[in-house]
Amino acid sequence: MGRKFFVGGNWKCNGTIDQVDKIVKTLNEGQVPPPDVVEVVVSPPYVFLPVVKSQLRPEFQVAAQNCWVKKGGAFTGEVSAEMLVNLGVPWVILGHSERRALLGESNEFVGDKVAYALSQGLKVIACVGETLEQREAGSTVEVVAAQTKAIAEKIKDWSNVVVAYEPVWAIGTGKVATPDQAQEVHASLRDWLKVNVSPEVSESTRIIYGGSVTAANCKELGAKPDVDGFLVGGASLKPEFIDIINAATVKSA
Repeated sequence: MGRKFFVGGNWKCNGTIDQVDKIVKTLNEGQVPPPDVVEVVVSPPYVFLPVVKSQLRPEFQVAAQNCWVKKGGAFTGEVSAEMLVNLGVPWVILGHSERRALLGESNEFVGDKVAYALSQGLKVIACVGETLEQREAGSTVEVVAAQTKAIAEKIKDWSNVVVAYEPVWAIGTGKVATPDQAQEVHASLRDWLKVNVSPEVSESTRIIYGGSVTAANCKELGAKPDVDGFLVGGASLKPEFIDIINAATVKSA
């Protein structure tokens, strides 16, 4: 049983009602492989989640871009895991580098968020990745391992977790990790899971790549043995997202 290819689209803080309608129309009309070949999840901003969920083709799922670290209550501006479950939103992205950097989310905080979201029945796209300074200092593997360890210390069951490796220096910059750079980090992450969690979790957990993924580079990235799909940013707002979903066929070819 191989790992099913996974393509996530992170819309970030973008969109108007008109733009959302156009994106959903493009997704609904796109020719893509069947759900047994690729799992597709799109992540609009909170305010558009219900409308996207109601209009999107049934085999595509939606994700929130974040949720609160515990039960709801007096936390103005936050959205709880329970609310997402109540809305029928199956997935959530947690620990995205923009939140780590801009909002000071620590490894431990992200670990707590992942554990709480899973406990409420959400599936999680958990993001890890190093900055340019960290890569140039040669500490990529240590940084990514520490981020993963903070999650592993809080959870037992990895069946509803997808790990997204996103080199921070490649997000929205147009710089892309080469397929070999991506494969190297994915392989080291898988090895870390094997040693520190279990061989079964290492073998079954999908590790996807994010960082300026486009129609032009997705097939070469997706062909790498430890790259199980993508978390796509800017390109997920464009028609080329369909081409990126179709890169799933490199694994089944």
